[in-house]
Amino acid sequence: MSTAMSEQTTTGPGWHGTTILAVRKDGRTVIAGDGQVSMGPTIVKGAARKVRTLAGGKVLAGFAGATADAFTLIERLEAKLEQYPDQLARACVDLAKDWRTDRYLRRLEAMLLVADKASIFTVTGVGDVLEPEYGVAAVGSGGNYALAAARALLDNTDLDAEAIARRAMAIAADIDVYTNGNLTIETL
Repeated sequence: MSTAMSEQTTTGPGWHGTTILAVRKDGRTVIAGDGQVSMGPTIVKGAARKVRTLAGGKVLAGFAGATADAFTLIERLEAKLEQYPDQLARACVDLAKDWRTDRYLRRLEAMLLVADKASIFTVTGVGDVLEPEYGVAAVGSGGNYALAAARALLDNTDLDAEAIARRAMAIAADIDVYTNGNLTIETL
């Protein structure tokens, strides 16, 4: 059996890519996500919704990775937000701790970008809860492209947070084949 076939069989169907970007500027926070879902070289869906509002509209979350895994993590995050209202950092740290130590959760393959009006966090399955220095964070296959574009636009233009997110996501979609221009954008 070829290496590619063996790898695909053991790691799943080869679902690929997304781009999620969070931007905070002038008191506004935006999370944008593209809609493309790919399986190998095939686009299987172009309008997936990978950005959600949580905690009664006070928190935004976007995900990259396996969809069912991400939904499981978002449900867990919602429970943590109920347990620790208005304490996003604590809820994220508690989720990351559970994700790292729970045998079931450890197998989940996704990353989350989570934000409220004051903070943005990247939450990973290896226990990371990272807050960006510049008010911009990104995950997914086109994440580095969107991050670089947003960082360049943040201080060098008069664009607001949403306009920066839209422009940066368009740049990522032009570069990354696993990212499209069909965006879901949520704002606080």
